Amino acid sequence: MDLFVEAPRFPKPGEAILGKNFRRAPGGKGANQAYTIARIGMQAAIVGAVGKDAFGDEMLANLQSVGVDTSGVARRLDVASGVGMVTLDASGQNQIVVANGANDTVTAEEILKQVELFRKSRAVVVQLETPIAAVEATLRLGRELGAITVLNPAPFAVVTDELLSFCDWIIPNENEAEKLTGVEVRDSDSVQVAAKALKERSGCKNILITLGANGVWLDTPEATCHIKGFAVQAVDTVGAGDTFIGAFVTRLVEGADAKEAAQFGCAAAAIAVTRRGAQASVPTRKEVEALLKY
Repeated sequence: MDLFVEAPRFPKPGEAILGKNFRRAPGGKGANQAYTIARIGMQAAIVGAVGKDAFGDEMLANLQSVGVDTSGVARRLDVASGVGMVTLDASGQNQIVVANGANDTVTAEEILKQVELFRKSRAVVVQLETPIAAVEATLRLGRELGAITVLNPAPFAVVTDELLSFCDWIIPNENEAEKLTGVEVRDSDSVQVAAKALKERSGCKNILITLGANGVWLDTPEATCHIKGFAVQAVDTVGAGDTFIGAFVTRLVEGADAKEAAQFGCAAAAIAVTRRGAQASVPTRKEVEALLKY
């Protein structure tokens, strides 16, 4: 559950400043991505854990409202649902502190028990908000069953080369790409170097580095290029990357090539940043297609 406060700027260490407009909204990277896939118009299921608490009830109900299958979500009595504390500055940028809560309890064994959900899936998308053993089990199972395996290495955690080898797509942002490769991403030249370094490290053929308002860098056997973002007035960037990934993977599964899928994802993310909240900001397919035609 994301808990938001707006502030004129981010506070300095030890400083208290006045904010405004406290609100809460269902979040979580995996949940945001599943919500986006369903909202765009494709069947989605989520595997994970929440507390048996009010936040857990609210988050599951929100996913179910757009048709996400939540049968793979465990309810924990002894631990709270995950919470993200989000500060938004006047420009719409954010700082986030996450308390993982129930997310930290997901095990590899629990993942394997959801094999029937995986068997029905054409793509498996995983983040790093659950333990690495569960992440690796998810990617292994997806690979074994022939699904497109997608890793969004966020929030960043140290991962092994073996784990990366189970990925068909790796989609970091600039900061995550730097941590995975040691290459600082600061311009068009360095993003290309980082993408190639990540390819070499992982053996993954398809790398996509998200660049915020600047769009994405794509490095695949079919296309190596920059996909521009859309110029919009951002009010809240929380969840924008998740919206991109959900929309991008949806189009991949539908058969679009990587460039077309990335353009679709950029359009979806552009709409999302003009609205407040993570899942609440996700556009419909009709809205995304309208922006692409504009």
